[in-house]
Amino acid sequence: MLGTTALRPFFILCLLAGFSAAQQPAATPAPVPGSPADLVQQGQKMARDGKFDDALALYTKALAKSPDMYEAHLSAGMALDLKGDYAAAREHFTKAIEVAPADSKAQALRSMAVSYAFEGNTYKAAEFEMQVFNTRLTKSDSVGAAEICNELGRIYLEAGDPDHAEKWYKMGYNTVGRKPDLSEADKNLWLFRWENAQARIAARRGKADEAQPHITAAKAALDKANNPDQLKFYPYLTGYVAFYTGNDSMAVAELQKADQHDPATLALLGQAYEKAGDSAHAKQCYQKVLESNIHNSANAFARPLAQKKLAGM
Repeated sequence: MLGTTALRPFFILCLLAGFSAAQQPAATPAPVPGSPADLVQQGQKMARDGKFDDALALYTKALAKSPDMYEAHLSAGMALDLKGDYAAAREHFTKAIEVAPADSKAQALRSMAVSYAFEGNTYKAAEFEMQVFNTRLTKSDSVGAAEICNELGRIYLEAGDPDHAEKWYKMGYNTVGRKPDLSEADKNLWLFRWENAQARIAARRGKADEAQPHITAAKAALDKANNPDQLKFYPYLTGYVAFYTGNDSMAVAELQKADQHDPATLALLGQAYEKAGDSAHAKQCYQKVLESNIHNSANAFARPLAQKKLAGM
C-alpha cells in the first residue's frame, strides 16, 4: 500500500490532468441519429461529394420533421444552385432568410445574392448584398462592410460591368479606411485589394497600360502587408490581366502559379488554354471546376461557364 508521500505526486498529477481537461472546450455532441440535424449533416456530406440529389432527399426528410429548420433550407438552396435549379434554390433561401437566427441572417442574405449571381443577375444580387452592408455599417463594422463591397464588386466585374465594380471596390476601400485602429499590415492588405481590383477593372476595359501601374502598386502593398495567405492572389491578378489584355501565353503561365483549387482560377485558366489552342488542358480545367462544390461568388461564375464550355467540347 502506498504511503502519503508516495501518493502526493500522483494526486497532484490527477489534479493537473483534471484542471487541463476542464480548460478544453466542450465537444459538440453528435446529433441524434435520424434527427433533422443528423439528416442535414448527412446531406451536407453528400453535397460536398457532388451527390446533390441524394443530399436534397435528406434535406427534404429533415424539413418534413422540422419545416422551419434554417440549416436545412440554406443547405437545400445551395445544393439546388449547384445543380442549376436557381428558382427552386431561391425558394429555400427566402425561407432561410425568414427563419434565420440573428447571427445567421447575413449568411442567408449573402447566399441569396450568390444565387442571383449564378444567373448573372447583378441587380438582384446587389439588393441582398446591400442589406448586409447597411447592417454592418450600422454596427460600425467597417471591415465587414468593406468585405461585402468587395464581394459585390467582384459580382459586377465577373458579370462584365466594370463601372459598377469600380464603384463598389472603391466604396470598400474607403469604408475600411474609416476604421481608426487599422494596423499598418491591414492597411497594406486593403491597399493591395484596391490596387488589385483597379488592375482587373482596367483589364476588363481592355486598357493594359492602365492596368500595369496598379499591378506594380498591388505587389508593393502585398510585400508590405507581409501576409503569406494572400500571396496566391498575385499570380491570379497577373494572369487575369494578361488574359483580358490578350496575352494568352502569359495568362497560362501566371494562372498555373495561382490556387489550383479555386474555381475562378481554374475557369480562367481553362479559357486561357482554349485561346492558346490547347483544348485538352482547357477541358481538364473545366472538369476540375465542376469538382468544386462550394457556394460562393467565385463559383457562381466559374461553374456555369465550365458547364457551358464542356457541353460544347
